[in-house]
Amino acid sequence: MTRRDRIRTWGLGVWAGLTLLYLFIPVFIVVLFSFNDNKGRFNFTWQGFTLRHWNHPFADSDLAQALQNSVSIAVISTLIAVTLGTFMAMALVRYGFRGRSATDMFVFLPLATPEVVLGAALLALFLTLNVNTGFVTIVIAHVMFTISYVVVTIRARLEGMDRHIEEAAMDLGANEWTTFRKVTLPLIAPGVASAALLAAAISIDDYVITSFNAGQTQTFPLYIFGATRQGVPAEVNVLATILLIVVLGLMAVNVAIQRARSRREMRIAGVEPADIGRELAEATARG
Repeated sequence: MTRRDRIRTWGLGVWAGLTLLYLFIPVFIVVLFSFNDNKGRFNFTWQGFTLRHWNHPFADSDLAQALQNSVSIAVISTLIAVTLGTFMAMALVRYGFRGRSATDMFVFLPLATPEVVLGAALLALFLTLNVNTGFVTIVIAHVMFTISYVVVTIRARLEGMDRHIEEAAMDLGANEWTTFRKVTLPLIAPGVASAALLAAAISIDDYVITSFNAGQTQTFPLYIFGATRQGVPAEVNVLATILLIVVLGLMAVNVAIQRARSRREMRIAGVEPADIGRELAEATARG
């Protein structure tokens, strides 16, 4: 490696580190201020270290109810979106039908449409149908915009899957449902898990669309926005940190499961990861 290459590599590393630091500074501040010994509800200046907020994170009943609403909405909307999105992705990848191109466009449309437009359009729809906004309308709204992320994620997994495995299962006597349950679903499980985590994270985090369709129901983001006028309590930072830890833990479990599955598949195929690494190193040395 020449001196110029070393300088370029070092510069790219420094640039990547500064970019990551910029992205994670708000997260570090949230975690740090969950230990702030603030007086009253204002939690904008550091006043000392304490663990008392962690001892009673649900002391504010309104905050606890808002978080419970957000988690319940995220779980329900994620289950619905993943169920519908999985079969939509399979239909788009496996079958040719009239209107497939239009369906593709409508799947990507919510991703490209501003959230303000989606929220206002949904509110107009609910008002036209005389539907009272609240918990149910939030779930409907969240399913509508998270299902696109689910379809895109699972579709990518399906397109990279070998269909001969499914054909072999059906040749051995399995029907469509058995093939899906015992062959297809286990193979696309990492994509389904990733889509579910993404949909849940987007649902819990959403403010704009939720604010249009919430009615009297208060979610965690809506509570935080309302609390900023009087001072955000430190318990908000505590619960946000807990959510962050839970999401990171689920991501780590998902990655560990995928790596274990990959190693198991390599062992079944008679290929060890060390052999692959050795072959790549030898090819690089020759090239």
